[in-house]
Amino acid sequence: MPRSDSQPESPVVAYPGWFTDFLDDRVIRKPSPHTTKAYRQDFEAIATLVAGQAEDVVNLEAAALDKDTLRAAFAVYARTHSAASIRRCWSTWNTLCTYLFTAELLGANPMPLIGRPKVPKSLPKSYSDNTVTGLVTAIDADTGSARDSDWPERDRAIVFTALLAGPRAEELIRADIGDVRRTDDGGGVLHVRGKGNKDRRIPFGKELLDVIEQYLESRVVRFPPARRRVPDSDTLSRFSSNAPLFVGVDGERITRGTLQYRILRAFKRAGINSERPAGALVHGLRHTFATELANAHVSVYTLMKLLGHESMVTSQRYVDGAGTETRSATDKNPLYRFLSPRTEYSNQPVDSRGVQGS
Repeated sequence: MPRSDSQPESPVVAYPGWFTDFLDDRVIRKPSPHTTKAYRQDFEAIATLVAGQAEDVVNLEAAALDKDTLRAAFAVYARTHSAASIRRCWSTWNTLCTYLFTAELLGANPMPLIGRPKVPKSLPKSYSDNTVTGLVTAIDADTGSARDSDWPERDRAIVFTALLAGPRAEELIRADIGDVRRTDDGGGVLHVRGKGNKDRRIPFGKELLDVIEQYLESRVVRFPPARRRVPDSDTLSRFSSNAPLFVGVDGERITRGTLQYRILRAFKRAGINSERPAGALVHGLRHTFATELANAHVSVYTLMKLLGHESMVTSQRYVDGAGTETRSATDKNPLYRFLSPRTEYSNQPVDSRGVQGS
C-alpha cells in the first residue's frame, strides 16, 4: 500500500561530499524551499537503501551508483511509495546523476535504464456544475453564523479564486494582498509565486475582484486596523501590500490545514463529499479551472502559462486548441456564470448549456 503524504520525516543522515556539492550547485539556480527539501528526502531514501544503513551514507562513493545498485534500491522504495512519489524520486536522482556525470564522477547516468511509473494520461477530474453550486451554497449557509470559525466571505473568496485563477494550494497560502492588482478594465491580475520560484500573472474579471473585496471588507470588521488608514475607495489600499491575502480566524496567514478543512467542510455540509476524487480539494478546483478553459478551446501554450506548468505535456492533458491571449482566455472561463449577472451568488439551476435559470 502506498503510504500517505503525512509520512514522518526521513532520518537525518550525514551527506557525502559529492551530494553537498550537488546541493551547492542547485542553490545557484534558486530552487524553492519545497524543491530543496525534496532533493534531500529523495536522496536520503535511496542512498540509505544503497548504503545499507543511514550511518553509512556519508561514506557512499559516487562510483557505487550503477544501474544494478540503483535499480535494486528503487525496487525496494517502490514497495511502500505511491507512483507520484516514485516519479519525483526518480526525477531527483536523474538530476543528481546528470550532475555527477558532468562533474566526471560518473561514467554515465544510469537513471534512463531504471523504470518509473508512467504519468497518467487520463484527464484530471474536475467538479461538475452541480458540485460547484452545492459547494458555494454550503458556504453561503454560514452567513450570519455566530461561530468565529465560520467566515463565508473568506471561504467564498478562496473557492472562487481557485476556480477563476487556478492557483495551487501553496500559492493561495503564500499570496499577499499586494499580489492582487486592479487593472484598467475593472478586473484584476493575481501575481503568483509558483513552483521553483517561477512567477506568473493570472488576469481575472471584475466579478472575482468584487468577491475578494467583499471578503476584505469583512476582514476589516473582524480585525480593525491598529492605525486608521486614510480613507480610500479602493479596498485593497487599506492593507499593507505584504499582508497575507487569506488569513485564519486568528488574523494570521491561513495554514494549509485550515485551507483544506474549510473546503472539505463545505463538501460534507452540502452532502457531496462522495462526488470528489480522494484527496482532491483545492487541487480539484484548480483542475476545474483548467478543464473549463480547455473546453473553451484555449491553447496548450496559454494554459501552460496560466497554470505555471513547466512542460506543455502536463497542460496537454487538459486541452487541444488554437492560441489566444491570456486575458481573452481567462475571460472565456465559463465558471464566471457562478458570479453573473451579480456578485451575490444565486442558487438557481444550471441547464445543459451552463446557463442559470431566471
